[in-house]
Amino acid sequence: MPERIYLDHAATMPLRPEARAAMEEGFAQWANPSSPHAAGRKARSLLEDARDRLREAVGWDGEVIFTSGASEAAALALQNANARARLVSTVEHDCMLQAAPDAERLPVRSDGALDLEVLSEAVQRERPLVAVQQVNSETGNRQDLSAIAGIVHQAGGLLLADCAQGAGKMPLPPCDMAIVSAHKFGGPIGVGALLVKDYAMLAPSGGQERGYRRGTENTPGALGMVAALEALGEPFLDPHILAPLNELAEHCRTLGGTWLSDRLSDPTPYIRAMAMPDMSATAQVMRLDMAGIAVSQGSACSSGTMKTSRVLEAMQVEPEIAANTIRVSVGWNTTRAEVERFCEVWRDLAKG
Repeated sequence: MPERIYLDHAATMPLRPEARAAMEEGFAQWANPSSPHAAGRKARSLLEDARDRLREAVGWDGEVIFTSGASEAAALALQNANARARLVSTVEHDCMLQAAPDAERLPVRSDGALDLEVLSEAVQRERPLVAVQQVNSETGNRQDLSAIAGIVHQAGGLLLADCAQGAGKMPLPPCDMAIVSAHKFGGPIGVGALLVKDYAMLAPSGGQERGYRRGTENTPGALGMVAALEALGEPFLDPHILAPLNELAEHCRTLGGTWLSDRLSDPTPYIRAMAMPDMSATAQVMRLDMAGIAVSQGSACSSGTMKTSRVLEAMQVEPEIAANTIRVSVGWNTTRAEVERFCEVWRDLAKG
């Protein structure tokens, strides 16, 4: 059997060798960065160096709070922000919705873009915090965060951008807080950061990280995250690697399928969603897995019952298309041959 092909990088990318080497350096200085002894001071020095390098790598001129990942960063921002109201788009990651269950939900249009007219009305209250993703992990659609930031800031609000899928692959958007997750760009699992323009935007909770996070900092993880960021190239992926997916789009349309990027306001090249005619997403994932290809599905199966994806439902995608939608995402180590192999197998399945 040929080597397996992993095309589920929007979930977790393989660890970059540069990140592994940096983590080994951190493990060699195994100590609590808050300890006053020599080993603790050395660990603190490494951690602060990683903080400075992260700022430089993503072009951030504010503060950096290391976390255990995007979920903790989301909870920290949404629950501790000095804001009167919370507004969250309907297509945000589950961790955002769970961190602010009582937040007002902002609708998106059928092309996946946030409805700016609704946003303009919703922000007319005292100092709201608006949470919007940079890139949707399921469809690959980018939000117009420059326009969104203008509306939010004009109303005196704060903008929290979930940049888990965008950091390291594109510039950070104009925002007051940003969420970064290491394993989305080839860093280690279990580490991330909340970037904050000013600590005054958050209420401190005590503990480490300048008093804004409880728990010992993960120095090896922070070093690995920064090393992975610094190793990313510009552009993130060579267009030559992605070219077969563009060709597959035409085959998808010809065969009666739906290429979801056709419907999006601003699709990214490295996350694609597509619906195969007459085959459920679950069946596709299983058949592709048998062929040695790992992808994810755009609709979830729970307790044996197909449920329409919350994101696709918010975009008003037809249920029969949503039920047949899978997601393909590529990463730093994806090769053109791997993409070509997926396209070949997908076409064969679609032709029956």
